[in-house]
Amino acid sequence: MPYAVKRTGFYALVVLIVLFSIFPFYYAILTSLKSGTALFRVNYLPVDFSLANYEGVLTNGVFPTNILNSVIVAVVVVAISLFLAVTAAYALSRINFAGRGLLLLTILAVSMFPQIAVLAGLFEMVRWAGVYNTLFSLIFAYMIFTLPFTVWVLTTFMRDLPIEIEEAAIVDGASPFTIVMRVFLPLMWPALVTTGLLAFIAAWNEFLFALTFVSNNSTRTVPVAIALLSGASEQEIPWGTIMAASVIVTIPLIVLVLIFQRKIISGLTAGGVKG
Repeated sequence: MPYAVKRTGFYALVVLIVLFSIFPFYYAILTSLKSGTALFRVNYLPVDFSLANYEGVLTNGVFPTNILNSVIVAVVVVAISLFLAVTAAYALSRINFAGRGLLLLTILAVSMFPQIAVLAGLFEMVRWAGVYNTLFSLIFAYMIFTLPFTVWVLTTFMRDLPIEIEEAAIVDGASPFTIVMRVFLPLMWPALVTTGLLAFIAAWNEFLFALTFVSNNSTRTVPVAIALLSGASEQEIPWGTIMAASVIVTIPLIVLVLIFQRKIISGLTAGGVKG
């Protein structure tokens, strides 16, 4: 097959994949800019332009509070997950003790359970702790699926770091905590950014736990708040408002990916440090 044909086919496939990935978000933006009967007319190019849906989402109800709740929960979950994962990764990758491999496999196995399988047990724990209908219940629940992933990735990354760096720090009298904070962390920024961003996205988009553990409108996060933006019948569903809310909550994720894209690529492709 000629090289030109292969090249053309490759770029055609890339364009197809990009269109398939971007079109739903593009159409959501178009729908969010429509109002009235224009919502039910199918147009693939911007014809109507109205910010009424965005104004309605941001000024009416408690949706801005729901956004703040999601920010608080996601940021706290990422911070706790990364702190615990870094310390656990040091122990699992640098300290020899009996059952280390079994412990690591157990941590990974926890993330394999579907959310619905642990929902009842988590609900009893949340109710027993007295944190039902609070953001603490979501922070606690989200750690179930963010911590195993971050521990596994950071353990694998830290295991590939040169042992000579740690030995030199030990000779200089550095404590394990100093080694982790001053030696390993600067080398682990790509992995930290990658795992932190994925944990943030998981916590930001989570729906089942947020629907179960929170029942107050002012305490809900954005996925549940968007799901509850519905009317009594299909004709009364505010599609424009729903699309505007979806676009608003998607923009922060896009911005984070664009800001940290270099670190993300480094974290996904780094297999070790050559010294």
